[in-house]
Amino acid sequence: AVDDYPLLRTPWLGRAHTEGDVFVFLPKERVIASGDALHGWTPFMGDSYPYDWIKTLDAAEKLDFDYAIGGHGDVMKGKQKFGLWKLYFQDPSNNTFVCSASMIKRGIVVTAAHCVANYGAQQFYHNWHFYPGYRNGNAPYGNWTVYQAWIKTAYYNGTDNCAQYGVICPDDVAVLILNTNSSGNYAGTHTGWYGYGWNGFGFVSGLTHITQIGYPLCLDDGVLMERNDSHGFVSGPNSSNTIIGSLMCGGSSGGPWLNNFGIRPTLTGTGNGTAFNPNIAVGVTSWQYIDTAVKQMGASPFTSNNIASLVTSACNSQPMACQ
Repeated sequence: AVDDYPLLRTPWLGRAHTEGDVFVFLPKERVIASGDALHGWTPFMGDSYPYDWIKTLDAAEKLDFDYAIGGHGDVMKGKQKFGLWKLYFQDPSNNTFVCSASMIKRGIVVTAAHCVANYGAQQFYHNWHFYPGYRNGNAPYGNWTVYQAWIKTAYYNGTDNCAQYGVICPDDVAVLILNTNSSGNYAGTHTGWYGYGWNGFGFVSGLTHITQIGYPLCLDDGVLMERNDSHGFVSGPNSSNTIIGSLMCGGSSGGPWLNNFGIRPTLTGTGNGTAFNPNIAVGVTSWQYIDTAVKQMGASPFTSNNIASLVTSACNSQPMACQ
């Protein structure tokens, strides 16, 4: 020890990314090195302990530090990232996790099924909250709770014929019916909503242009809505998912993939092509590669079997949400 300060401490605070995660803490320098327990982006979780991870980050956050050096990415100042990660990894026992979502009818939200249920476990998550237009701590359109969630039975039962079990699937799609506010209005009354298309809307020979929207934790700490534009193609071996180039990551799951994003122009001396309707969701962010050097993401295709039937079921349940 020097001046009553140990040079460094290497506490084991619990399981997180693996069973043997160790932190290195320099109390005099007020620096902690977390290894893969804290990342600049979402790591591979196949051998992790998500429920223990929350408690381990709680314990690490109690240490007196100003800077955190994660397993990958930039040095992080302060403890904000700890809070974001704990939020992302909450379990279904009275906790939540972060995804993205969008309005497709006055009271209907579309997101990824894996943001709503545990694939094959016949277990729904709960206590969803939707903050449309969220930006850096501000929710200009308020906090909307969910009345009911709909996913496909095959996803719920674990029989969805996934190219990779529970990850690359035909039907990683969910719709949520929102509750109204105290005035009896749905969120879409204030925000508007996207359209949605299915069965190859906007695709020509398996190709399309995608505008991806979401809140990835690896970009601006997940507090800003991010946009990505990319060529998209249908990958048959990957459950006919659409694949795009993207820098996004965890937190963007469930965010919309849009055709014809933006305001329609006035046409002079030309006509519309096919599938010209603006702001049409044709998928939602579903998965990314474990290797972060591969800047690609995938989405289940919107089909008559998933998005169309799910919206029909939701609208039959709560007709006012669809008017």
